[in-house]
Amino acid sequence: MTDSTFQSKAYHDVGGDDFGPIPLHDGDYQLWERRVDAMMRLLSSPSVGLMRVDELRRGIETLGEATYNAEPYYGKWARSLAAIMIEKGVLSCSELDAKIEELRAERGLEP
Repeated sequence: MTDSTFQSKAYHDVGGDDFGPIPLHDGDYQLWERRVDAMMRLLSSPSVGLMRVDELRRGIETLGEATYNAEPYYGKWARSLAAIMIEKGVLSCSELDAKIEELRAERGLEP
């Protein structure tokens, strides 16, 4: 490989970088995190077959650097799942936006 063909690492490729100790999860997962995990398992199950785990990874890797760095672990999963379901026509952006607004209103949250 020559210098002209070498590609630098992408923002999500941190293997070999020294960021210190890896923080381990301590305690229970929040309800929303468990739900995102359950959605991924359901959508990728053989009986449903709407997506594959490699699609989840592709979705996460294409979030963009700012979003990737700002989102927690399951936040990345949730964004990837939503994007893939929209990409496959399972739901639309307007349906997702409407549901988000409905949930915000129920909880008295700002848009």
